[in-house]
Amino acid sequence: MKVQDRLLKYVSYWTTSEEETGTCPSTQRQFELGRELERELKELGLEKVLLTEHCYVYGLLPATAGMEHKKPMGFIAHMDTAPDYSGENVKPQIIENYDGGDILLKGNNTYLKMDDFPHPVSLAGRTLITTDGTTLLGADDKAGIAEIMTAVETIISENIPHGDIWIGFTPDEEIGVGSDLFDLDYFKADYAYTVDGDYEGEVAYENFNAAGAVFTLTGVNVHPGEAKDIMINAAQVACEIAASLPEEETPAHTAGRQGFFHLTDMSGDVASAKLSYIVRDHDKDLFESRLNRLRTLEVEMNQKYGAGTVSLEISYSYENMLEVMKDHMFVVDLAKKAIASVGLEPISRPVRGGTDGARLSFMGLPCPNLGTGGYGFHGPFEHITVEGMETAVKIICELIKNPVDR
Repeated sequence: MKVQDRLLKYVSYWTTSEEETGTCPSTQRQFELGRELERELKELGLEKVLLTEHCYVYGLLPATAGMEHKKPMGFIAHMDTAPDYSGENVKPQIIENYDGGDILLKGNNTYLKMDDFPHPVSLAGRTLITTDGTTLLGADDKAGIAEIMTAVETIISENIPHGDIWIGFTPDEEIGVGSDLFDLDYFKADYAYTVDGDYEGEVAYENFNAAGAVFTLTGVNVHPGEAKDIMINAAQVACEIAASLPEEETPAHTAGRQGFFHLTDMSGDVASAKLSYIVRDHDKDLFESRLNRLRTLEVEMNQKYGAGTVSLEISYSYENMLEVMKDHMFVVDLAKKAIASVGLEPISRPVRGGTDGARLSFMGLPCPNLGTGGYGFHGPFEHITVEGMETAVKIICELIKNPVDR
């Protein structure tokens, strides 16, 4: 099956994860795609195929004769789509021989403006797949799944010698817990790659340190006519906290390795309110400084309005994988060699986000990130090219063809 056909098949599955359910997977609908991938892996002839009770899918393509001495490698992608935007009832648009201009998204008559998205190479002349404007596409990360599956099928059909190849598909990556129950006792790779980036010629091994932060505010609600020196307006205190953080340190004003505070949700009234943030920085010390700034705000607000008015809860999400990868750069070098072999100049940029690979690297599995050929993730302007996906498949195949000795 062609890689684009796989992508179009996989995006038809509604797999949006949800932050608040407290279950793994966070949504039972992810099992529908999980069961399909389990079936396809078995159909391809992989061994040790397993769909777990928590919706992790594993499979092993055993080493061919004479290749058992090679280090086992792995490829990983995630099944869920981001809760930022609807992933249900996706209607892809396919534009052949794309002319490089703006694209009408016919579902809501908006335009995908290509100037809004940096592309390391021109997409003109390629076959472009977009949304219709009413949903996200789901190429993040169903393109990664499609590319891994297509590469495995290619390796099998062309009888290419290889070491052990482990495949893993995870739930709930988009809410930061995709690696929580990943079974490294079952998935016996020495190193792996997540296929979850954008430009197909990229290998990323540096990402944000990340945390979530929630301010819970408790006010004092009395009749406004009798409120003097009594009322504490929780919603207004929430606004004061938000205004205390520098506007220039938000996602809209930062790039590269610059960190930020990102207010993702704000709700409340006089009696109670809540602010939810994500906090990011590549530098570990600057990251901790950002979290300390939030802790200081909690103290200052309680001193001003009274003890118990503001409560802050911080939860760490993932760390910068560079701390691990700097001791395993051979994994990055292998990827760069594979990328160069298909005629691209390898690039490595700091990821302004995270992947399952960041967590897995700290769990003992060195795991940088490869590109899928997609852009504009998490919203209605998501897009990808068939040619970019085909190149990603070739890169995976090159990695499989060139394992290293144990």
